[in-house]
Amino acid sequence: MEQAPQEQPLKEEAPQEQLSKQQPHQEQPPKEQPRQDQSDQAQSFQGDVKDKGRLTVLTWNIDGLDPEDILERLKELISTLQKYCPDVILLQELIPPIVPTLLKCLKTYDFLRGKESGYFTGIMLRKSRVQLLQKDIVNYPTTEMGRNLLMAQVKFFDHNLCVMTSHLESCKESSQERLNQLRRVWKRMREADESLTVIFGGDTNLRDWEVKKLGGLPEGISDVWELLGQPEDCRYTWDTTTNNNKDLPFPARLRFDRVFIRAAKEGAQVVPETMVLVGQERLSCGRFTSDHWAILCTFSITEGHDGPPQNSS
Repeated sequence: MEQAPQEQPLKEEAPQEQLSKQQPHQEQPPKEQPRQDQSDQAQSFQGDVKDKGRLTVLTWNIDGLDPEDILERLKELISTLQKYCPDVILLQELIPPIVPTLLKCLKTYDFLRGKESGYFTGIMLRKSRVQLLQKDIVNYPTTEMGRNLLMAQVKFFDHNLCVMTSHLESCKESSQERLNQLRRVWKRMREADESLTVIFGGDTNLRDWEVKKLGGLPEGISDVWELLGQPEDCRYTWDTTTNNNKDLPFPARLRFDRVFIRAAKEGAQVVPETMVLVGQERLSCGRFTSDHWAILCTFSITEGHDGPPQNSS
């Protein structure tokens, strides 16, 4: 059965103290592993600092609550983020011991966190391209897992945006609470200033039937995966048929991680261009960086107004 994330009794010190408890062969830096990204598109994601017409966004549940092989997995997480240098990074299942290492290794980013303790979400903004204007946290009043919505109003060069992330309630039996949280996410997206493009990325834990139960996506909000034609190689972000980080008695392939967009009604338009999954390289420990694949998207920014994008289905 799918299980809700359980907090591990990790110490608050730098992660090396916790990580040093790994098996001896993991204490040495892992050998360079050949990259096997699902698409050659991934190689072109790192944008030039002066490229003002292209926004990159990555969302990833990093499974920080899993202490197994954490040293090698954390190194690969940082290596992946450094490789692609997304303008906006949306992370879920962060834990306090990981944060100092992220800040030390990714000094070119501003860091926002959804909570100070337990496990939480985070937003990282590439300083040379994205300026933070305002941060907000919306608590889910009936969550039993400490979940919330983390929002940031930012300026991407000359364009104002709102980016959001959340880790919606886990487990099949928490469907009603998860849908309550999803309604709040959609409500905040729709109520944002009409001059802003709003991008949400996170671990929604959604099953397709749950979205249908709500009558589909609200007017004005689109699923980026659907806008891009539902690419099959990006469908399953939690796939135990290829990812062995979780030992389950049954195979599971689900699109838990999703990216939503609400277009601005005036000014420049932010239009999805590409989507790939990353983090699919098996490490020397035999496992992956996370039990989730990361979603990496590019958006083009065009002047003028051609109307908001429409779903393909």
